[in-house]
Amino acid sequence: MAIQVTSTALPEVKIVEPTVFGDTRGFFFESFNLREFHENVARGFEFVQDNHSRSTRGVLRGLHYQIQHPQGKLVRVVSGQVFDVAVDLRISSPLFGKWTGTMLSADNHRQLWIPPGFAHGFIVISQEAEFVYKTTDFWFPEYERSLLWCDPEVDIDWPIEFEPVLAPKDAAGKLLYEAECFP
Repeated sequence: MAIQVTSTALPEVKIVEPTVFGDTRGFFFESFNLREFHENVARGFEFVQDNHSRSTRGVLRGLHYQIQHPQGKLVRVVSGQVFDVAVDLRISSPLFGKWTGTMLSADNHRQLWIPPGFAHGFIVISQEAEFVYKTTDFWFPEYERSLLWCDPEVDIDWPIEFEPVLAPKDAAGKLLYEAECFP
């Protein structure tokens, strides 16, 4: 098996760690294999879009989700380090409103699978980070929503001691009790 998969506190959200082959020349790893993904992470999903962002230290992106055309995301960092978070927004889930987070970095090669029905966001811990991710549906800006990053009900333990840099849409994110959620 080329990947090791670990469930998080939200069992559908998975940490995916590839086997990395390294020597004095550098390293090689398979960053995605559909067969491995379906057998070990989640069945029935196909990716339709790849995205790439670069951000500086302290930038917090999220917590984003699409209320219609919900997206599953397979995310990773190719430069730098981020703290990555998923929040369960499925009202029918016993874990509704709960979150999980993990450090993703270019050094640890970890990926995080966030299925549809979850909000997603990250904060850049390093001086700069490049973040890439695959999505299971296209971006529809009219359906994009933001859950407020500092909602006291969700109570994410962000590993920062400063105010993050936010986009206006993220600063105006909704609290959980007022957010549109999934059934």
